[in-house]
Parts: sequence; C-alpha cells; structure tokens
Amino acid sequence: MFQNNKILVLGMARSGYEAAKFLSKRGNTVILNDGGKEEKQNKDQIEELKELGVTLIFGNHPDDLLDDTFDYVIKNPGIPIDHKYVLQARELGIEVINEAEMAYRLLPEDITLIGITGTNGKTTTTTLTYEMIKNSGKRVHLAGNIGYPLISFLEKLEKEDIIVMEVSCQQLENMVKFRPHIALMTNLSMAHIDFLKTYENYKRVKFKLFQNQEEKDIAILNMDNEEVMAGEKNIKATTKYFSRKHEINGAYYKEDALWYYGEKIIDRQDFFLKGDHNVENALGAIMIAKEIGVETKVIKEVLKTFRGVSHRLEFIRQVDEVEYYNDTEATNTRCTQIALSSFKENVILILGGLERGQDFHDLDAYLTPVKTIVGIGECRARVKEYGDEKRIKTATFETLKEAMEYIENIKEKGDIVLLSPASASWDQYKQCEDRGDEFKEFVKELKEKEDE
Repeated sequence: MFQNNKILVLGMARSGYEAAKFLSKRGNTVILNDGGKEEKQNKDQIEELKELGVTLIFGNHPDDLLDDTFDYVIKNPGIPIDHKYVLQARELGIEVINEAEMAYRLLPEDITLIGITGTNGKTTTTTLTYEMIKNSGKRVHLAGNIGYPLISFLEKLEKEDIIVMEVSCQQLENMVKFRPHIALMTNLSMAHIDFLKTYENYKRVKFKLFQNQEEKDIAILNMDNEEVMAGEKNIKATTKYFSRKHEINGAYYKEDALWYYGEKIIDRQDFFLKGDHNVENALGAIMIAKEIGVETKVIKEVLKTFRGVSHRLEFIRQVDEVEYYNDTEATNTRCTQIALSSFKENVILILGGLERGQDFHDLDAYLTPVKTIVGIGECRARVKEYGDEKRIKTATFETLKEAMEYIENIKEKGDIVLLSPASASWDQYKQCEDRGDEFKEFVKELKEKEDE
C-alpha cells in the first residue's frame, strides 16, 4: 500500500512535509504543490525533499498538473474542501485523503489508537490524556492536529504502543477508514463554517470520528452537551459518559471534586487549571486513562501539576501580584467566553485582531469580571465602540507592544491580564501562536525587571 504510486501532496506545512518524505522513501513518484512562495518554507525541509527526489511546485496551482495518471491526492487539512484539485480528483476517480488517514492504513494491528475531537477543549484533553498514560509508564505517542503528524511515528512504533491523537474537523473531512479504539467528543458548537460551509455539515464531519467503530470499541461523550448527545443514536461502539453537571455512571463533578464511578479522584482546589471547561476536559481525560488502566494516583498527580497547553488559557506567571494568562488561541468569541468564565474579577482583557465581522456582543453575559478592555489590531475601533457601549474603561492600540506598555502603567495588585482576543491574528501575525509568543516574551521581560 502506498508503494510505487504517483501521488500529489497538496499543501506543505508539517503534514505535507512528513507525507512527502515518507512516500518518497517507498518508491513513489511524489509531487508536492503549495500555493505559497518557496522562500517562505523551511529551507532544510525543502532541501531534504529535493534530495529525496520529490518534485516541488510552489507559488501557484497549475491547471494541467493533475490528471488520471495519479493514484492519490494527499491533502493538507487546511486546504479548502472545494479546491480545484480536490474537485478534479473527484471527477477523475482519484481518492483524496490526508496524511493521518494514510498513516492509519499503515498502522500495525497491535497498536491502541485514541482519537479526541470536539469544538473546544480537545487539545487540553488530548494533552492531559497523554500525560496520564505517559506517567503510568506505558509507551505512548502524542499525535495529530496538536502538531505531530501521525505518519512521523510509523517507523518508531513498537508492539502494544498507544497513540493519543487530537483529530480536527479538517482531518476528519478526508478520513475514510480511520477507526480509533477509544474515541472522545469534548463538545459541539458552531465553528469552522467558512471551511465546511454549514453547521450541519460540520457536525456530520465531527461524528465521522465514530463512524467506523465497532461494538467492542469505546465512545466517550460529554453528557452535558445537547449536540453531542443528539448524535449518540448513530454510534455503534459501547458508549460511556462524563458530566460536570450531574452525578452519573462515568466521570463526574460533585461536591467540589472530580469522581470516577463513585471513586473520588481529586478535589477541585488541588486541580491547577482554572475554569469549568477544564473540569470537563479533565473528566474526559480521566475516562480514557481509566480505560487504558492508569492508576488513580498517577491521574491525580498529573492533574495537580499540569499547567495547561501553550496558548490556551496558559498561566505565564505572577509579577507584583498581577497574573498573566495567554489565551491567544481564542480566535472566536466562544473561546473568549470560556476564558472569561474562569475569572471572578479584576480582568484586563486584551481584545481584537483581524477584522472579520465578529460580534463582540457575544461576550455581553461574560463581562462581569472585566474592569478594563484593551483593543488591538485591525478591528480595534469596533472594540472601542463595544467597550464604550458596555461602559467599561477601554483603550485601543495598533500593536500588542503598545497595549502592554499601557497595561503596565494602569495595572494594580490583584489584576489579571488576559490575552483572549476573540479574533484571528492574521492582520499582524502569520499565526496566532506568534501573537502568544510575543505576549509571553513581554511577560518574561517584566520578570527580568522585577528580579533586578
């Protein structure tokens, strides 16, 4: 399988690079096409692929590139579903899959595969699950949308290894045979409509995580989310549940503690991460870890020490009794709602970025802890209008640097500086992680000043 074929890899990035590298070593004729400029790519990766014999085409998508001589199109998850090569491949009868689906078809049979998806919380749940299994002493690999292409692990796998994989809707769209032994859905709400066109299609794609599961497999669902539970009827696997709101047969929250089938796992005060959403993420991770056989003492230790996923309500540090949180991954209002729900008062909220018509009024019910709004980026004028309308002290600046300088002059002991922009970062940054890294660097510099 995937040997001596002619294959188009559509899109570079991490998964495209790993797919092209892997395929070229199996005797395939590999053409990698990316609409971006070659000079914007990783130079070392470009040279490596060239030495392996991969044909590289950057800067455009030639009309005459794809024809019926190709056996597969391996599509980067970020490529639109209506890209011209995707539509042409469908007409020519060429299968379009992604790197993760390709890797799945090559996995050894004795591997345990865990797949985690959902609108929010999947990265934290995936990382918590991975840390719990790793700390139990089992061989485990962290893969998928979290930044580690599944194909890159194939040559490292040993018998009875475990793979914990974050799976995005973009990946699921081009998955056909993918079947996790344990699959978990954190929650569902409207997202990625620009990519999947309708909310109904988005939900359909998300539930593809469970479509190939059999009764002996495990499906773990968030009982508190109506959209998740509405899709339960189509799941063939054995279903299990977690709930923050109700005591159930499964993992649940009661009396300020996290429980598993009547066994108390940890008191809420001993679980470091803030927010009700992180309680849900932890409950989901507990369900998976227990299925794998992880002991309670290991689970408890991870929950006590885990400091969060980078760029997702990430606690950076406290300086002069002011706490700094990096939530740059909050590129929509729903994520910022979740962040604001984690605090009770004294929040200085950094809001704004790319102008794409986001409705800041989605935050109205969550503004109670906010004392000041600092608007940044392309949509900062609308942030100012919003803050003034809500009668919250609001100042705006073009750059994050200017915003941080202002915040340093107005902050008071007990304040919480929260970067949770409810906006994409592409007005000033290549990716939102760059915005978060810049924020963290500012906070690091504050630390150095305080230590002098």
